[in-house]
Amino acid sequence: MKKIILSIIIFLSFLHSAEVKELSWPKGESFLTFLEKYSIPQKLYFDLEKEDKELCSEIVANRRFYLYTEDDGTFNQVLIPVSEDIQIHIYQQSNGKYKFQTLPINYKEYTESIAIPITKSVSYDIKKATGDVTLAIQLQSLFKGSVDFRKMRKGDFIALKYTKKSLLGRRLGLPEIDAAMVEVRGKKYYRIKNKKDDKYYNEKAKGFTKTYFFRIPLTYKRISSKFTRKRWHPVLKRYRAHLGTDFAAPRGRKIYAAANGTVEFKGRKGGYGNTIIINHHNGYKTLYAHQNGFKKGLRRGQKVKKGQHIGYVGTTGLSSGPHLHLGLYKNGNAIDPMKVIKRPKTNGLKGQRKVTFIANAKKIINQFEDEITNGNKTKVIKLDRIAYKSDLKKI
Repeated sequence: MKKIILSIIIFLSFLHSAEVKELSWPKGESFLTFLEKYSIPQKLYFDLEKEDKELCSEIVANRRFYLYTEDDGTFNQVLIPVSEDIQIHIYQQSNGKYKFQTLPINYKEYTESIAIPITKSVSYDIKKATGDVTLAIQLQSLFKGSVDFRKMRKGDFIALKYTKKSLLGRRLGLPEIDAAMVEVRGKKYYRIKNKKDDKYYNEKAKGFTKTYFFRIPLTYKRISSKFTRKRWHPVLKRYRAHLGTDFAAPRGRKIYAAANGTVEFKGRKGGYGNTIIINHHNGYKTLYAHQNGFKKGLRRGQKVKKGQHIGYVGTTGLSSGPHLHLGLYKNGNAIDPMKVIKRPKTNGLKGQRKVTFIANAKKIINQFEDEITNGNKTKVIKLDRIAYKSDLKKI
């Protein structure tokens, strides 16, 4: 396979006198208005395939992007991230024509382990040790109902193993906790992520991740297009992405809210056509695209309940047939709706899955214990730091 351009640094090496600008996507600007601003024919957009048109609708206000212009200010090329994994690349070819393609983002990923003694508070000490207060928020969510963090005091302890991403030295997305230990007055509590199902368990494989409260928002015939974060297309010889799930259904069929929340957006949204976005106020948002129309009286800012009628299936925007495109976003990043909606409710692992998990958990716990026991419990202990680039898989 011919190697693709993975790094912005590599792009820069092809530019001669071009100026590179890191910009913030303006509020209210669409992909089409961006093309018009830089005198790029809008035919470039209208000739795209459906999935690529939808990706253009994933561009959100304030997202950082990279614009390359010549000395006279004319357009050379642009890189626009649409998720943590994929970005849009537009450039002018030697024949003067413009080319659209999608490329994986070549981020760096770090796995860090750290032990933190409590001196003031969980939030203060985690931020001081890692520079990231969001880890404290995640930690408190993981142990909700088991640990009262307000009662933690000097002498208590926390150990974390977490993964974070960076792009050009800047944080990309939010860190994810892989394992955590909280020691309160000598009693230890554990939460360890099982990569097989993306849920958290204690050291005995008892489950602690709550089942999410989303429902499939309509009665559908079939799933016409699945969520794909980053997929190599063997025929087109490039990466593709589809940041949602498409449910084929007759035009006019009712669409319902997948969960309680507030209508954040109602209107036209580029290739998505008539779209509703609901903010669920827990880091999650859902997007309902290509609607034929909205329920009469529904307005922006309105609170809705799970199962409440919000719209109708249609083909507005750029759609090949009547369907609902359902997008699900966690902290601003697109995730697979079906993995959340269909996540089974379990109280713990069983059989060989349980045996394997406990064996892997013991390794992590032993690392925590050895370093904390042998180290100085009054100072932050960095256990390890592993860095590697994003893993590009062909599917």
